Amino acid sequence: MANRFGFQSTTMIVTNTPAADLALTNLAYCSPSDLHNFAVPGTKLFLALVADSSRRHAKVSSGDTVSVSRFIPPEDFNLALLTLELEFVKKGTRNEQIDAVILANQLRKRFANQVMTSGQRVTFEYHGNNYIFTVTQATVEGREDSNDVERGIIASDTYIVFEASNSSGIKIVNQREAASSNIFRQKEFNLQSLGIGGLGAEFADIFRRAFASRVFPPHVTSKLGIKHVKGMLLFGPPGTGKTLMARQIGKMLNGREPKIVNGPEVLSKFVGETEKNVRDLFADAENDQRTNGDQSELHVIIFDEIDAICKSRGSTRDGTGVHDSIVNQLLTKIDGVESLNNVLLIGMTNRKDLLDEALLRPGRLEVQVEISLPDENGRLQILQIHTNKMKENSFLAPDVNLQELAARTKNYSGAELEGVVKSAVSFALNRQLSLDDLTKPVDEESIKVTMDDFLHAFHEIVPAFGASTDDLERCRLNGMVDCGDRHQHIYQRAMLLVEQVKVSKGSPMVTCLLEGPSGSGKTALAATVGIDSDFPYVKIISAETMIGLHESTKCAQIVKVFEDAYKSPLSIIILDDIERLLEYVAIGPRFSNIISQTLLVLLKRLPPKGKKLLVLGTTSEVSFLDSVGICDAFSVTYHLPTLKAEDAKKVLEQLNVFAEDDVSAAAEALNDMTIKKLYMLIEMAAQGEQGGAAEAIYSGKEKIKIAHFLRLPSGHCAILI
Repeated sequence: MANRFGFQSTTMIVTNTPAADLALTNLAYCSPSDLHNFAVPGTKLFLALVADSSRRHAKVSSGDTVSVSRFIPPEDFNLALLTLELEFVKKGTRNEQIDAVILANQLRKRFANQVMTSGQRVTFEYHGNNYIFTVTQATVEGREDSNDVERGIIASDTYIVFEASNSSGIKIVNQREAASSNIFRQKEFNLQSLGIGGLGAEFADIFRRAFASRVFPPHVTSKLGIKHVKGMLLFGPPGTGKTLMARQIGKMLNGREPKIVNGPEVLSKFVGETEKNVRDLFADAENDQRTNGDQSELHVIIFDEIDAICKSRGSTRDGTGVHDSIVNQLLTKIDGVESLNNVLLIGMTNRKDLLDEALLRPGRLEVQVEISLPDENGRLQILQIHTNKMKENSFLAPDVNLQELAARTKNYSGAELEGVVKSAVSFALNRQLSLDDLTKPVDEESIKVTMDDFLHAFHEIVPAFGASTDDLERCRLNGMVDCGDRHQHIYQRAMLLVEQVKVSKGSPMVTCLLEGPSGSGKTALAATVGIDSDFPYVKIISAETMIGLHESTKCAQIVKVFEDAYKSPLSIIILDDIERLLEYVAIGPRFSNIISQTLLVLLKRLPPKGKKLLVLGTTSEVSFLDSVGICDAFSVTYHLPTLKAEDAKKVLEQLNVFAEDDVSAAAEALNDMTIKKLYMLIEMAAQGEQGGAAEAIYSGKEKIKIAHFLRLPSGHCAILI
């Protein structure tokens, strides 16, 4: 009978070897009379294929019958690379250290000209111990991409790499022939499968800085004369994926299970106990390095909210000095006299500015990566991660366009995008429920998350670093009406500044001051510019949100708004009623110099590279701001005038509350009046002489009587007597 290779097969019976040590040779023994059946022509080799090649290795017992045939190796069959995983025959608690170079030389001699197949298990003896190696990779030169079974013959130049699991008790040293270390559990990484989206560039930076040196064997870094990176700091806004990335990095590494510590957990009420808690975090790494030296495993310690315990020394006034002691202890452990080379400390914080400077220098938390808000492509990846399962199970409606959702979710963090998906799902599930009968069976097939569900979710989940649309709309309750050419010109000039900020490379920050009498529409104009700009981050700073606050607290709030703006690629900040922010009082005069100096610094400080900012300020006291030097801090200043008669006429025609014949007379009476006062007089007149006429007037059924309108008080006297 011929096998699938075309060679005649022979049926043979399995029996015990004449001597026990022959079992460690990885050879098959037969009668001398049968040996010629397995001779390889032109060589002194005798090769047999046992139980056909479809079986990785023959699992047979004494007395079994097996099919054996001659194996003729193809040309160029020598192994270029052989990767072996080592383990003890008898698994126990012992530990052995194996020199990779010595063992590789012995195996090349002992198993010379033997065929090794991927998955094959071979028993051998080394220094009095019996081991088993499993072939995990057998590569023949020139056949790296072949689909055939991985097998080849061991030659004198075969490149052997050894591996051993952490639990095997085998420690491999002097692994000079290995191309890389086994620091990672997987050969390649798919960040999306790990639940990480939009952080590809950041992860590449972390890998280069923190892990590139650890991928190579210890002797390589020793020859280079460098030390491994011992710490990294992930900082950025809340919800951007700092903790997620740190935990996934810990899971990907092939070292000890990472220790995850929340900052405040380290603190203790007992004297010296806090410092001891810090030392205990490094105890395992110290013992491992003391025992195994450069071959010790990597110990990962993750500090969440590291700013809670590593504040700048001298900044706290609690009288105990505990925080200073924690920083000192941590610095000693990371980079002290007896520093550890097998530790990777990962710290995370939203407030990098609070950390002690000594902690951030090279040798400590030297790799500092900002995990910022995701861009459009990053948001798309995050949405794909969170909708992947519902798409696989046909719960996602065909009308859902993730690309469009990613474009509409500017300045959403990863956590907020996850919240959007959860909210959308809640709308879809709610459609299947009846509050009248919650026990009614649910039809799973009818559950569909639609595009409308996502659009509704946008109203529930508002980004922390997004535009304050509600606050801006409240600043222009009456909307925007055509107030004449002068106001239209100022609006157009302001929108040109918006365009300048978007496209200009030389103007990362533009400032504009809108000044004019109180009620002339400065805040409404600034709010309109903010809404029409379509910038992802638009915030308004006004005195009404800071009533009763101390000067230093007000400064902190103003600075925070600017700091948040620096995290967005395009931002607008509106400083409304600057004189009120400065607590200006004409009698005295009195104002807050602390807030004034804060604004002057912020108005002149350029945003970080790649970020652009437009600051719009409003004031009714331009002479005061000029006297304290704030006017000079603004790039341009525009004056919003009061309404002339022709401007007032345009507004009244749009409101359509007067008879056509009365519009001109009413407009003349409103000459040199602000738009805010105009609206107030119109609302007063719309009530009618006896009241209750507003609904009819605004619906167009009735008109305001000009005689009644002219008798209304404007300021301290009537319009016309």
